[in-house]
Amino acid sequence: MQRTQQGFTLIELVVVIVILGILAATALPKFVDLSGDARSAAIQGVAGALNSSASINYGAFKVNSARGTRLNAANVCTNVILAPLFQGNTIPAGYSISGTGDCSTAGDGVVVACTITDTNSTTALTTTASIICTN
Repeated sequence: MQRTQQGFTLIELVVVIVILGILAATALPKFVDLSGDARSAAIQGVAGALNSSASINYGAFKVNSARGTRLNAANVCTNVILAPLFQGNTIPAGYSISGTGDCSTAGDGVVVACTITDTNSTTALTTTASIICTN
């Protein structure tokens, strides 16, 4: 009389566990390093929001100067001057704006570069945003 097998042998179970361990060991490094990519994407998003709002501000200012924010200071790359361009009139928490974008002598529509810095990061994450001067 033949016996029917009623489960897995110990060797089969060990082989499956070893294979799962190898797959986990190869996939783990890809998931560990995602925090740096996330911070980089977040700072790029803040810069993109500032680029877009500066363009919208320039268009609104050209249509009706009372509707846009005048950006004609000697250094527009400050938190105080650029905060009104963000929703809620505040720069997102954990970011700061710096640079030497001079719109006082630049002509109307001239683009200056400002640096966005992630102040929460232990590594120095920065990117550049383009601001359109309105004179």
